[in-house]
Amino acid sequence: MLATVALVGTADAHGSAIGPASRNYGCWKRWGGDFQNPEMKTKDPMCWQAWQADTNAMWNWNGLYREGVAGNHQAALPDGQLCSAGHTSSGRYNAMDVPGKWEATSVGTSFTFKNHDQAKHGADYYRIYVTKQGYDPTTQPLRWSNLELVAQTGKIAPGAGEPSTEPSLNGVTVSIPVNAPGRTGRHVVFMIWQASHFDQTFYSCSDVIFPGG
Repeated sequence: MLATVALVGTADAHGSAIGPASRNYGCWKRWGGDFQNPEMKTKDPMCWQAWQADTNAMWNWNGLYREGVAGNHQAALPDGQLCSAGHTSSGRYNAMDVPGKWEATSVGTSFTFKNHDQAKHGADYYRIYVTKQGYDPTTQPLRWSNLELVAQTGKIAPGAGEPSTEPSLNGVTVSIPVNAPGRTGRHVVFMIWQASHFDQTFYSCSDVIFPGG
């Protein structure tokens, strides 16, 4: 287990959404130092089921990506498998697809989405989606038809972003302004990050709560 943790910060470093936190990063951030604590079952049940399903999904919070997508995201990620990047890595991240009351970040209808590019890949583009009003992430698997594209970037140079001094991150954070009006209550923010210098596409699901509802 210690060897796995060490690899996360070195050779296998890639990245993930850190604000609002992706499901896998959030579970690692909250419980990585205490992942055997039985209190997680009642305090954070969605992370609990994820840790029970595959601990490596959290130790490798920065490796949720697919290769060979070539821009055809809907073909690569079937409905109900968006948060696991289409059951990537032999199903390591499948628990990310499970509907439920994941720990959620309170945001306004205008907020800043932050992705940590740990390996300083840069990006051909980021696409940020937010679920449409009426979708219930506590009971419904995420489908493409539930999503609305709310932000998109152009190319971002490798290494561009705000450097982090936190040892577990040690890359750069890319900030993207998002506007998602007309929403209240629980929603999911879905990210597509096409890395620039590798044929790797990263995905993430972050749980948020908008005012009202």
